[in-house]
Amino acid sequence: MPFQKGQSGNPAGRPRGALNRATVLAQTLLSERAESIAGKVIELAERGDMTALRVCMDRLVPVIKHQPIAVELPPIEKPADSVDAAASIAAAVAAGELTATEAAELAKVVDVYVRALDSKGFDELLSKLENEISGAPAVPPHAAACADAAV
Repeated sequence: MPFQKGQSGNPAGRPRGALNRATVLAQTLLSERAESIAGKVIELAERGDMTALRVCMDRLVPVIKHQPIAVELPPIEKPADSVDAAASIAAAVAAGELTATEAAELAKVVDVYVRALDSKGFDELLSKLENEISGAPAVPPHAAACADAAV
């Protein structure tokens, strides 16, 4: 008989995330001897074992994944200014000052900033229009004259 979709063949079986007995045993043995193992790795590294040396260096000086980058970008005061910023980013890539990945990340920052400027401009325009509408008469005079003529 085939299993029902979404149901285990053994509902009373091992729950998700439960570790295998061998894994638990290995973790226990390693944790009890962690200090002596670390001492041995350091000793081997001091004797010139390149693998042990690499393990030690990876722990002491991990690879830095993201570093700040220095790039001159023109000020972005309106969305149209993003074209100059993108040109600066492209020039930095062409000059070898930025990698393509760094440039892509920087372009995302410019894009987010430009979207924020757009949003701010839209909100300001909307507020201005709402204020004009609330301060104006309910029906413009020329609309009232057209309504009277139609009747």
